Amino acid sequence: MTDSLSVLTLFFFSIVVYSIPLLYGTVGEIMIEKSGSLNLGVEGTMAIGAVLGYIVGCRADSLFVGMMIAFISSALVGALFSFLTVTLQANQNVTGLTITTFGVALYYFIGNGLGNDWPQMGSAPRMVNSFSDMEIPLLSDIPGIGKIFFSHNIMVYIAVGIAVLCWIYLNTTTLGLELRAIGENPGAADSMGINIPLMKYIHIMVGSGIMGLGGLYMGLNMGGTFEGSNCWINGYGWISIALVIFVNWNPAMAVVGTFVFGFFNTLRVYSGSLASTFPGLLGWLGNIPAQFFSALPFIITLLILVVDSMRKNKKSGQPAAIGLNYYREDR
Repeated sequence: MTDSLSVLTLFFFSIVVYSIPLLYGTVGEIMIEKSGSLNLGVEGTMAIGAVLGYIVGCRADSLFVGMMIAFISSALVGALFSFLTVTLQANQNVTGLTITTFGVALYYFIGNGLGNDWPQMGSAPRMVNSFSDMEIPLLSDIPGIGKIFFSHNIMVYIAVGIAVLCWIYLNTTTLGLELRAIGENPGAADSMGINIPLMKYIHIMVGSGIMGLGGLYMGLNMGGTFEGSNCWINGYGWISIALVIFVNWNPAMAVVGTFVFGFFNTLRVYSGSLASTFPGLLGWLGNIPAQFFSALPFIITLLILVVDSMRKNKKSGQPAAIGLNYYREDR
């Protein structure tokens, strides 16, 4: 019974671990889309934040420095997206896809270029220590849920905090309401004196910076090992875009929504353990090919998009002007 409980606890603990990069990516994209912009460059933005934040963080032996570099470098990617789509009025879909291609390519270029000089996490003990799991006093002692929810590294709690703060910002502050107005009707917002280009630039950059933190988290959680054939982000950016729809553009709901995807992704790792620990109930998991579990998060993503497109009379949080460039002369 103790072994069974340990396996279940570790399984649910890992769901949280696998959910956090998606939470960063989803909340960052919600911030951008609430401004009326659609950024399909989440994958590339996270990749740039991951590789630059990790390398500089290791060199400085500081998690804080790594997080700052990840945020700033990804925010600069957001500035590039803003310049192209807000200032030059480029197509948002094409621009986002270009950023994804550029970001992933830059990840491989830097990694392969460094070669044997790629920094190892073992050479940055203070950063590793800062990223280690920490128990929250009293809460971590709660039977069952204490280990699952209150015994993680600092970036897990930061991700949840950012999601909650974003919800508060969008729903209770003047700037947040102005941002939502831009996403719904930029012409009306402009007539009220809101500086639309400035607001878009700021929030696209902040949202992109949040994505970068998710990329860094993925790199650190994977031990900082560079593989020339696999990118750390590995499709999480695309899943984050779908999750925005799944959680109905609500940052607070993203905390719960990402756990759903974290569950399916965790099955890929723990299906064998669950099958052997509970042969009567979950033994069938051992007969499913591992490749299916690897594809499962993307299959669920596709189903969500299909089901959402078929829903009628839905109360959607999607901004009405999303993906549309604003021409002030047409107001």
